Amino acid sequence: MASMTTRRAAAPVLFFFLLLLVASEMGTTRVAEARHCVSQSHKFVGACMRKSNCQHVCQTEGFPSGECRHHGGILRKCFCTKSC
Repeated sequence: MASMTTRRAAAPVLFFFLLLLVASEMGTTRVAEARHCVSQSHKFVGACMRKSNCQHVCQTEGFPSGECRHHGGILRKCFCTKSC
């Protein structure tokens, strides 16, 4: 008889913790990622071969970063990036 009473007492506690777990999952917040704006460098000349060169030129143009990307053709161009 004692085991039956223990099970009945444990059921509401188990239900409470299950409800608490579900509620905590529903209440999680999502962090929005920052959007990145991209602009082709106006000062970089030639094919972009090294990311470090592109970054340096982009920094002189007021951008925090830059990267080499293909843009329609075979040659890679320097594109400057920043959060917008």
